[in-house]
Amino acid sequence: MLEQLNRAVEHIEGRLDERIEAAGLARIAMTSEYHFRRMFSALAGMPLSEYIRRRRLTLAGAEVLAGERTLLDVAVRYGYASGEAFARAFRAMHGIGPGEARRTGAALRSQPRMSFRLVVEGSSSMRYRIVAKEEFRVVGKKARVPLVHEGVNPAIADFIRGIDQETVRRIAELSDQEPEGIVSVSDNLAEGRAEGTELDYYHAVVTGAAVPGDLDALVVPAGTWAVFENSGPFPQALQFLWRDVFTQWFPSNSYRSRPGPEILRTRLSPDVGEAEAELWIPVERAMS
Repeated sequence: MLEQLNRAVEHIEGRLDERIEAAGLARIAMTSEYHFRRMFSALAGMPLSEYIRRRRLTLAGAEVLAGERTLLDVAVRYGYASGEAFARAFRAMHGIGPGEARRTGAALRSQPRMSFRLVVEGSSSMRYRIVAKEEFRVVGKKARVPLVHEGVNPAIADFIRGIDQETVRRIAELSDQEPEGIVSVSDNLAEGRAEGTELDYYHAVVTGAAVPGDLDALVVPAGTWAVFENSGPFPQALQFLWRDVFTQWFPSNSYRSRPGPEILRTRLSPDVGEAEAELWIPVERAMS
């Protein structure tokens, strides 16, 4: 998988002054566009579109300083419809406008070209299993919250505190299949999963039961799931689990992610310092 990703990056490099389609990059990487975007974002630490934008502005910066083309010519070459749009994007990355940068020979920022490799530390193994599930429902309470990569998510914590215990009890009683009990469900996330972008969060159960009128529900089609287990300090171990799934497990296994909610079953220690977690990720067999 990493070899194919690097081929896609090579393709990007040769076409930074042309239109670049994510679907075409996914074909080079021999995977789906959905999985390609997810993998790239997890490994690069930024969305695909942001990486391409920053690489273009890096090359554009060099041409601005070289002075061989007009600023408008540079803008058009790298896909900007006007000098004003180019100037805004240039300033956002480099902290200075292109005209001033050319006049003063200012130092500009650079986005290095990326290459991907798998680092095998050998200090731990990832416990997982593959599960096929029929259609089910996620039933509980839903909120739209910002994404937080590290530490406790205050919006989620406030949302859960606001659910009365009687409602939590009624939700828990609807659980009738794996993963059992109250779970955290993340759905409808932004493409690049950048910090602060929003997602649908459910404090809910997985069930086949009828949905009470005062609860929110999400119908999940039948499909295959990769189920990962780990334990450790809360919430760091859970957040690292998500990272490791995409940076270590997927590049080493014959599966790819597919659209669908991600389900986390967590059991906390009495002092809330430790957690045991089970993370369900929707997957499908990768193309051979």
